[in-house]
Amino acid sequence: MKRIDIARRAARNLKQAKIRTLLTALAISVGAFTLTLSLAIGAGTREYFAKFLETNVNPQSLFVVADKNLVGFSGGNSDPKEYDPNAASFGGGASYKTLGESDLTKIRANKNISGVQPNYNLQATYFTYQGNTKKFTGSIMMYDKMIRGEAAAGKLPLLGQMIGADDVVVPESYLKALGVNKPADAIGKTITVRVTQPVKKLSETELQNIYAAGGLDALAAVTQGKTKDVTFTISAVAAKPATALGDTNQLAISDTKAHELTDFTTEGTAQYQRYLGAVAMVKDGVKPENAKAELEKSGYVVKTARDLQGILFTVVNVVQGIVAGFGVLALLASVFGIINTQYISVLERTGQIGLMKALGMSGRAIGKLFRYEAAWIGFLGAILGALGGIGLGTLLNPWISRKMSLGAGSHLLIFQPLPICLLILALVLVAIVAGWFPSRKAARLDPIEALRTE
Repeated sequence: MKRIDIARRAARNLKQAKIRTLLTALAISVGAFTLTLSLAIGAGTREYFAKFLETNVNPQSLFVVADKNLVGFSGGNSDPKEYDPNAASFGGGASYKTLGESDLTKIRANKNISGVQPNYNLQATYFTYQGNTKKFTGSIMMYDKMIRGEAAAGKLPLLGQMIGADDVVVPESYLKALGVNKPADAIGKTITVRVTQPVKKLSETELQNIYAAGGLDALAAVTQGKTKDVTFTISAVAAKPATALGDTNQLAISDTKAHELTDFTTEGTAQYQRYLGAVAMVKDGVKPENAKAELEKSGYVVKTARDLQGILFTVVNVVQGIVAGFGVLALLASVFGIINTQYISVLERTGQIGLMKALGMSGRAIGKLFRYEAAWIGFLGAILGALGGIGLGTLLNPWISRKMSLGAGSHLLIFQPLPICLLILALVLVAIVAGWFPSRKAARLDPIEALRTE
């Protein structure tokens, strides 16, 4: 028999057991459905991150650190470390190697670098909002001009430009606590930040001399630390993190003020003029990868915008792998379902198999017949699962986009024809493999013994 004739005969055989065929195919469709959504999630998130990195991050920027634990997924290390005078702990956390002024000077001297901006780590005591008597604690950072943000109210500068020296950008998530109903109502209002200088450690003799010279008031002054209040004007309200790539859960101030306040709050400590990282700008016409290679020769850990994309894609791959794992488990269960269905079919049709062999059909052709039946079941299940995933994903995409505020034209689920076609083909092959053992049993049946069972 020709292959096309065997395929048609296999399809007719399956029609005679429609319920059993459909149930077996549905078992495969569960795995196909999950894997289809997994592929769509991977494609959608990769495209989303790639588009945002292209439009929001300056491709000529480099992130430079001295400690490899500050980038990627290595994280901090709780094991004992050798003492390093250039290491510092920020916010009471793990200790990391830091960049100093000499490092910044060295980076600026590189022929491929046009400028360097350290990342200031500001720790404020509290801040107050105009018209509100409450005191609030919250994170304060330097405005990142290398990442384009989105404003819910007010206006943010263009990519690569810094906000005004006395301006502050407030995250939209802060408004409710501040007592503001609409983002536009906060524009033009002021926020006053209080920072405290750390208390200098004095010897007992020095404390006695201060007390002798100025009494309790002088002693209290040196043991409480100096404070400083700085007032900023709200120039913009940053949109929620889902609509902006940057971290908008912090107050953002200008680089000049961040520098000034960071120096004030760290004076006399190990963190003074030490930085966890810095952003270096590569000159136009120079490939960031080339500048990165040169800085790495000097012992620095450097990441480009492309490296950042790789880190994000790693997260996507992990999530996609978890989702795909559930699909694979469903497929494993369906494989046993195909084997069971085919074995039952062989037992039920033993007499027919004997008759076909008696009429001259070879064992090889009979084996193909059962493998084709398994292939049809796999194809039907794959099609049902893929169509189900595409249909549900298409319906949910607008809702997911609204909930996650992905922006116009952005979708979390993107269905690409080629991967889905390859998935269907792979599931058909899996079904053929699953039907191999039952088909082998059918092919090896003795025609005389098979006819006796009729």
